[in-house]
Amino acid sequence: QVQLVESGGGLVQAGGSLRLSCAASGRTFSSYAMGWFRQAPGKEREFVATISWSGGSTYYQDSVKGRFTISRDNAKNTVYLQMNSLKPEDSAVYYCATRAAPGTTRIASEYAYWGRGTQVTVSS
Repeated sequence: QVQLVESGGGLVQAGGSLRLSCAASGRTFSSYAMGWFRQAPGKEREFVATISWSGGSTYYQDSVKGRFTISRDNAKNTVYLQMNSLKPEDSAVYYCATRAAPGTTRIASEYAYWGRGTQVTVSS
């Protein structure tokens, strides 16, 4: 049974930073790509960032490029999302997800397992 548990969300002022973590268990973490998605109230879930199994390839949604950084520590079975220069429009529930394949993708339906999410609220 694959389990993903996100942490690190909270309330922060605009311009501030947060670091999200996602701890994985139940499978060989290092073999698969990971992704972060977010969903704001009344909106569809959207892609934020993805990282390949080795960490060698990363891709971002245009609106977070230069502000967010995705990384992973395969020894700790954990993926991170460092979020800097946060804006009110970044407020959402953030989810991590893992694929059943090593390559990256921006498409939510291609991720097999999901965490329950962590709330990020950015005040203006």
